[in-house]
Amino acid sequence: MAFGPSSTPSPVPAGIPCWIELACREQAVAERFYGALFGWEYTTQRDPATSDGRYSIATLNTVPVGGLYRAAQGAPLGWMPHISVPHTASAAEWVEHLGGRITLGPVPIPDRGTILHAFDACGAPVVFWEVPPNWEFVTGIPNTFSGADLNTHDGVAADHFYTKLFTYASHQIGDGEALDYVEWLIEHEPVLYRYVMGSEYSLDTPPHWLVYFDIDPARGVDAVAGESLMHGGTVVIQPYDTPFGRMSILADPEGAVFAVIDHSRVAEGWGRAEVDDPYDD
Repeated sequence: MAFGPSSTPSPVPAGIPCWIELACREQAVAERFYGALFGWEYTTQRDPATSDGRYSIATLNTVPVGGLYRAAQGAPLGWMPHISVPHTASAAEWVEHLGGRITLGPVPIPDRGTILHAFDACGAPVVFWEVPPNWEFVTGIPNTFSGADLNTHDGVAADHFYTKLFTYASHQIGDGEALDYVEWLIEHEPVLYRYVMGSEYSLDTPPHWLVYFDIDPARGVDAVAGESLMHGGTVVIQPYDTPFGRMSILADPEGAVFAVIDHSRVAEGWGRAEVDDPYDD
């Protein structure tokens, strides 16, 4: 698709993850956990889109790395990436045209641009953000955002929705059958991934995003998994090796699932992961 020209050039190209945030029940509990695990500090801002009008900006060495807020009753919980768009109004039209559903917005956020909450065509929640020119979001260093998977039961619907919305190229990196794992690319660079949930998930597991955080090789994924237990979290999947690095899937004290990865520990094949469905109550 092609959005119309923006009056103010965006600092983030369309289709790039430009933010991550956690929708939680008890904000103070989440802040303590991630502060202890990743060394984050927090500042609170006013936000008309949240249930209590408050929004915490997580920072690492004073630079923003993500956000946390208390979710409204019945709203989806957990980590979610935000994807950059030049115009949220145009994005809203295209989301509906491609089979998605708008749930909030577009809503202007003071000093932080405009957001649009939606469900995509396969039923996963997603946020689109028209960011301001002075946007800051640090990634790719230890204790910050590393990437995200969209886990879905309908890979065809997900691929169609996002490749039409952002003109992503789609490349299968699994075998397409036993492992249906696709990377979405812009100019030959992967920006997001899509995974069709296998037998490790129950059929009623809702579509969801899995957000990854970079881990310092000197610290290691195994140590981080152990520390998460000490701070009240859960190890959903024990550390194992992958072609992308050594990783583990964890959950915070409220059950929000996320992944940690050390990209220096690359394996030629996939290690054995003892998997339990984190969304199975």
